[in-house]
Amino acid sequence: MVEDNPGDFFLVEEFLEEQIAIPQITLAQSFIETQEVIKTAEEPFDVILLDLTLPDSHGEKLIEAVMKLADSTPVIVLTGFTDMSLSAKSLNMGVSDYILKDDLNGQVLYKSILYSKERTQFINKLLLSEKRYRELFHLSPQPMWVYDVESLKFLDVNDAAIEHYKYSFEEFMSMTIRDIRSDDDKKILKKHLEEEVVKSSLSNQGVFRHQKKSGELIHVDVRSTELAFNNKRARLILAIDITERLLYVSAIEDQNKRLKEIAWIQSHMVRAPLARLMSLVQMYDMLIEDGEMSQKDIHAELLKASTELDDVIKDITEKSAQIKLGVV
Repeated sequence: MVEDNPGDFFLVEEFLEEQIAIPQITLAQSFIETQEVIKTAEEPFDVILLDLTLPDSHGEKLIEAVMKLADSTPVIVLTGFTDMSLSAKSLNMGVSDYILKDDLNGQVLYKSILYSKERTQFINKLLLSEKRYRELFHLSPQPMWVYDVESLKFLDVNDAAIEHYKYSFEEFMSMTIRDIRSDDDKKILKKHLEEEVVKSSLSNQGVFRHQKKSGELIHVDVRSTELAFNNKRARLILAIDITERLLYVSAIEDQNKRLKEIAWIQSHMVRAPLARLMSLVQMYDMLIEDGEMSQKDIHAELLKASTELDDVIKDITEKSAQIKLGVV
């Protein structure tokens, strides 16, 4: 308790003893003494009860100085001043509560202490949560952003998004998520957002096309989660560029198609001239003996079938080489 009036200290002490079995109270009667007490304390205090008129400091200046010393410890102002503007200012400066001494009693003081402690714990958890969010968000190697569900405006973007899309942070903050879509994809976005409202799901995933500042279109695996951001209903977006992956898959599919064509050639086109060659060889002696075909005619047929087979083999070899080099 920071109080230079012994009578007020005694009164507060009584109020606390009414509500708390064994309250542990440390008294500081000046700002200099307050500095020393807080700095040398073995454990942080649960709460600081602050009078605004001390011998060496008072008013807003005192509040500002004590708030810096308090760190995360809640500060409750106990004062005889009925200045409402000072009351509002002190709350804006981070004070947990502002109580007039004339209105003070054991129950009011106890409730204020409990409220202040719970409020401070909640704020500390919130700050820790925000710190973790910031670390996850800004250190992510993948583009991430937060946008307003109502206006679709960007509320925050990480460095990876700035690097990948080539917009500056200021440019992002002046844009909506429509601005990273082509005209054709804006219609798709509108339909998706309408479906998202109907589904009312917290998390969604889908593949969409985005447009970089240069105009380059990329395919993106988008994963979104709803969250509250600066008291606004928002969505957190993780955008993974899968353009190269899709191109690779497309190339593999094309190669498979070509390989199927080669397999068809092998099983159909090769078989025909090869079958004729085999038949001609088997019939060679018989045809010569019967005189139905001259040796010259048979040689001509053999040459024709062999040339045809050679052309087919060359075609297969050429297509295989093109697939290997990634030409087709």
